[in-house]
Amino acid sequence: MTSFTEENYLKIIYMLTEQNGGSEVSTNELAEHTQTKAASVSDMLRKLAEKNLINYRKYQGVTLTKEGQHIALSVIRKHRLWEVFLVEKLGFGWDEIHDIAEQLEHIDSKELTEKLDKFLGNPQFDPHGDPIPDAKGKMPSMSSHKLSEIAVDQTVVMVGVTVHSPAFLQHLDKNNITLGCSIRIQEVSEFDKSFTIILNNTQSVFVSNEVAKNLLVK
Repeated sequence: MTSFTEENYLKIIYMLTEQNGGSEVSTNELAEHTQTKAASVSDMLRKLAEKNLINYRKYQGVTLTKEGQHIALSVIRKHRLWEVFLVEKLGFGWDEIHDIAEQLEHIDSKELTEKLDKFLGNPQFDPHGDPIPDAKGKMPSMSSHKLSEIAVDQTVVMVGVTVHSPAFLQHLDKNNITLGCSIRIQEVSEFDKSFTIILNNTQSVFVSNEVAKNLLVK
C-alpha cells in the first residue's frame, strides 16, 4: 500500500524522467519540483527504495522500478481521466481542474477507473492534450513540436500545452487559443522572437516567445 505522498513522488519521478529523456532524476530536481528540502526528499527516496519502487543511488539520482512505474502510470491515468470528466461532464474550465484531479487521482478502485474510462468513451488525451495511459500503462503515440520551432507561413494545429498553471491557461483563453485551433505563423520578430499568428484563418494574435515555447502543435 502506498500513501498519497509516495504516489505523488512516483508520478513526479516518472514525469521528470520523461522530460530528461529517460535519464536519472536528481534529488535536487525533486526538491525543486516538490518545493521540499533535499533532506526530506532523501528520506522519502529511502522509503520508496525499501518498498522496491525506485532504484536509488545516493548522489547519482533515481529511476523507477517496474512496480514503481506501474503505480506512477496508474496515478497519471486516473488524474487525466478525471480531468476529462470534470471538463466534459461537469463543465469546468481547463484552468480549474488540476488541483481537483490531484485529489481524485488517489482513489484506489480499479473498477471505478475502468468504468470512468468506459463512460467517457475511452479518451486518449486529456483537456490539456496530455496522453492518457491505458489500463496496461501504454501511452497513445503523440508527435508534436513547440510552436516556437515552427517557421513563418507554416500552418499547424494546436494539440497541447506544457504548462498547466491557471494563469497561463487563462491567458490562452483570453486570446482564443484552444486545443484543435488552426495556427498560421504570419511573422516572427527579429528582436525578441515573438510571434504574430493567425488563428483559424480569421484572428490575428500576438504571442510572446515564452508562450510559443509552451504550445504544442503538429
